[in-house]
Amino acid sequence: MAAPRAGRQPQNDGYRSLPLSGHVGFDSLPDQLVNKSIKQGFCFNILCIGETGTGKSTLIDSLFNTSFDDPVSTHFQPNVRLRAQTYELHESNVRLKLTIVNTVGFGDQINKEDSYQPIVDYIDAQFEAYLQEELKVKRSLFSYHDTRIHACLYFISPTGHSLKTLDLLTMKSLDSKVNIIPIISKADSILKTELQKFKNKLMSELVSNDVQIYQFPTDDETVSQVNTVMNGHLPFAVVGSTEEVKIGNKMVKARQYPWGIVQVENENHCDFVKLREMLICTNMEDLREQTHARHYERYRRCRLEEMGFRDIGPENKPVSLQEAYEAKRHEFYLELQRKEEEMRQHFVQRVKEKETVLKEAEQEIQSKFDRLMLMHQEEKLKLEKKKKALEDDMAMFNKKKANAELLQAQAFVSTPVVSLKRDKDRKNSGFM
Repeated sequence: MAAPRAGRQPQNDGYRSLPLSGHVGFDSLPDQLVNKSIKQGFCFNILCIGETGTGKSTLIDSLFNTSFDDPVSTHFQPNVRLRAQTYELHESNVRLKLTIVNTVGFGDQINKEDSYQPIVDYIDAQFEAYLQEELKVKRSLFSYHDTRIHACLYFISPTGHSLKTLDLLTMKSLDSKVNIIPIISKADSILKTELQKFKNKLMSELVSNDVQIYQFPTDDETVSQVNTVMNGHLPFAVVGSTEEVKIGNKMVKARQYPWGIVQVENENHCDFVKLREMLICTNMEDLREQTHARHYERYRRCRLEEMGFRDIGPENKPVSLQEAYEAKRHEFYLELQRKEEEMRQHFVQRVKEKETVLKEAEQEIQSKFDRLMLMHQEEKLKLEKKKKALEDDMAMFNKKKANAELLQAQAFVSTPVVSLKRDKDRKNSGFM
């Protein structure tokens, strides 16, 4: 299921071991480390993946023996979204900053093809944030709030006889990015005689599909025996409850049914205690170490290679960070020059094209102007001809008018003489 990890025994590497003739004091280093860690506090981030209604929130409340403010989600989410909530817990003098990330709407869509993609993007985003903090000139990793996912509790629905396609696709997409711990939720809905068969079926499918789940470490002698036994119990069949039921003289967390009571912390009823012991009491630090040393380092290596940083150069020779930086800087400089030359040529081409367009527009305007000037000249000649004709007509009219007035004046002068002669002739004819 998972590749065996290298042993943690210190290596001598050929150095001489010398005895001390007296007390020096560096035997207090573990105490110093413990005191510093307690003062700094610890962080642990859990990702809960499962369909709506599989008891994710109830189980988390049961694991940490508290009630977290997790709003109820519906089955009508258009897409999968992740909701992260951070709490600060205290036990004795140890302070734990716990972040619970819940997948809201997972498995509720008709088309579930890309339901796992928001989860992958979220995990990568937390790795990227940590990497960017590491790459800063002035880093503050001591006070940095690490949001990388340390454990992924994958809730498998107790209904059905095998893993769903969505479960296989999701776990296969995440097994190289996070420590996956598969659990069967609401295990009290399965007959005890069928539970082990169901577990075996699930593990067989995980192996056949090459899904790498988290294996509790067996290289530490102090926990190797119990972890080996617990690896055989995967996936854990759990029941969660925040209600307390009185059994005998004490109150215990349980789920009460008409046919009986299922005790959460009774190992004969479910694997809740095994999960709590393995996740919190025994292997929490190993989960944190595996996240940093395995999953984050894989992401970091891929990202740095994408940026052009490699430990081995083109000739399979070791390359220092400075050499890789200078090579990448030179590559970027050449790329920048190439881009500048392309932009310059593109700009010159655009200018030439614009000049051609402007020249064509200028020629068109000049041609239009010439046509208008020609039309203007023709119209001017026409108007001048009409003006000359009108002036000639006016001159002729004035001449005729002057002749008419002259004739009229002459006629007026001759009219009184004729009238006097007529009167005289009339009088003479009267006397006779």
